Amino acid sequence: MISAMMLRSLREQVAGQARRLAAAGMVVGTAGNLSARQGDLIAVTPTGARLGELRAEQVTVVDPAGAVVDGTLAPTSELDLHLGVYRRFRAGAVVHTHAPMATAMSLVLDELPCVHYQLVELGGTVPVAPYRTFGTPELAEAVLDALEGHTAALMANHGGITHGADLDTAVTRTLLLEWGCELYWRASSLGTPRTLDRAQRDEYERQVTATAYGTTRPV
Repeated sequence: MISAMMLRSLREQVAGQARRLAAAGMVVGTAGNLSARQGDLIAVTPTGARLGELRAEQVTVVDPAGAVVDGTLAPTSELDLHLGVYRRFRAGAVVHTHAPMATAMSLVLDELPCVHYQLVELGGTVPVAPYRTFGTPELAEAVLDALEGHTAALMANHGGITHGADLDTAVTRTLLLEWGCELYWRASSLGTPRTLDRAQRDEYERQVTATAYGTTRPV
């Protein structure tokens, strides 16, 4: 049973990270949505909300079936997609944006190659889910299939999606996806980018484990 204080904290996290994404240029106006899960409750951005101005009290809370259990605003039109990610991947948070570079790459690529080892966090290469109309079960199914084995995917002619154990991780992966897309674009303007093969990506993951890469620790 989640307490009122924990629920308030979850809503504040969603609203705060929505504003963070807007400040970083990842969302414009009402485009994009995000959610975070605590136990059997999911705090999700409402449809039609300006994420750059989102307040905690505007965040809607639903159960795993999508029924609203708290809040006064209808949840995002991509709720089925969010719920599907929670069911299939046991994620703790989901972020979907129309970030400019990720969306641009979704128009021209079938897959974002792994051109830098940091993209291994997203699964190495980043697949592009085929275009489907927003807010439909068909879109949710296509994106969920693309996410198998990955923590990020591009959505053709639409945008990008990431998930993680918590909201900060999912948002950081959204920023990483945008960085990776821009990196690939810049490199492609200079020539044919080199990519990391499976063996190189596996070696990177072993090194991450051996060195606790990306985490602070005492000397």
